[in-house]
Amino acid sequence: MGRTRARRTAAALFSITALAALSACGSGSDAADGKTTLTVATFSDFGYKPLIEEYERTHPDIDIKERISQFDQHHNQLSTQIASGSGAADVVAIEEGYLPKFRAVKDKFTNLADYGALKRKDEYLDWKWGQGTLGTSDFVMGYGTDVGSLAICYRKDLFAKAGLPTDRTEVGKLWPTWEDYFATGEKFQAKVKDKAWFDSSGNIFTAMMNQTEFGFFDAQDQYIGDKNPKVREFFMASAEATADKQSANLQPFSQQWNAGIKQGRMATMTCPAWMTGQIATAAGESEAGKWDIAAVPGGGGNWGGSFLTVPKQSKHVKEAAELANFLTSADSQKKIFTGPVGALPSLVTVLEDPEVRGTKSEYFNNAPTGEIFASSAKSLKPNYRGTKDQQARIPFGNALQLVEQGKADPDEAWEKALDEAAKNIR
Repeated sequence: MGRTRARRTAAALFSITALAALSACGSGSDAADGKTTLTVATFSDFGYKPLIEEYERTHPDIDIKERISQFDQHHNQLSTQIASGSGAADVVAIEEGYLPKFRAVKDKFTNLADYGALKRKDEYLDWKWGQGTLGTSDFVMGYGTDVGSLAICYRKDLFAKAGLPTDRTEVGKLWPTWEDYFATGEKFQAKVKDKAWFDSSGNIFTAMMNQTEFGFFDAQDQYIGDKNPKVREFFMASAEATADKQSANLQPFSQQWNAGIKQGRMATMTCPAWMTGQIATAAGESEAGKWDIAAVPGGGGNWGGSFLTVPKQSKHVKEAAELANFLTSADSQKKIFTGPVGALPSLVTVLEDPEVRGTKSEYFNNAPTGEIFASSAKSLKPNYRGTKDQQARIPFGNALQLVEQGKADPDEAWEKALDEAAKNIR
């Protein structure tokens, strides 16, 4: 599931106050009726409710509570909980972009290999298993949940209004490269004056960066954001398109962003598999059939995907490890993908499952989502993330927002990003 960060901040199910109260409670408490209580902490809805109900039916001695919060808040709380040694849930989701940060304190997490995790190695996509094991052969920090192979979601009605092709295959041919994508945006806006080409420059930049083998850090975990030509190329392309008014200037995953999707304020969106559920939720049933899905410029890529971990501070490590194993099993991942959340499985057998491969999205004009995303997931290679990847990335996103707000031109924003990133990674 799913974020770089940017993913899944839609609709937390609890208020900030309730979350704070939950965080103050220790993990693994026991219910008054003698049951073992396990907590599962995620950022937005992972689609676990029916799975939890199923698990409780088959494990009558287990009572499971969910904590669902927003993306940044979730990971920041976990940092505090790990540092203090208390308050973390028994099973905690960590998004791939944050995994390198917690890699530095892996001794605070249970080695799931001690609970049979190594038996599942061959189930996973090689690169996904490698992320969850931190490149080691005998330490499993987390069970992979989903992957976020990339595509472009687009509004067929707006494409038709601009005189552009609407068939998903023909649309994909419009933009083999990102340069072509932005050029198509210019053609679109020459015909449709009151709509933006994309939702957010930050989302565009993220997708572009996630197609590189190395972005902000090299294989030795050395910062290269100021030297890697791809970083500047992708930043300036996103910023210049924004300065040319191609962006709807919406902060990703905000209330305004959700409203912008519902109002049809943009013609395209970078679209990892998990984004389809967010678009459908934000746009609502009245917009069903107006969206479709085409290939992403640049030849694939991954954005998002998470892992379920078990902090050592849990009072019920064995039971928590068993629950994490169940929630990421082949049957569970298949149910989540074919359900409302639509998170793409990270298990090879599920990606090859005929039912998964044959899955179509009625909401997205019957797009063959199973084939589109599963094929991409099996062929892509993720980019390397350094231990301070998030600290490096955030200033570039903030700088792009300055361009969107008219507070800086692309060159000024670039210099601002470099300065702030250098401070953040010291």
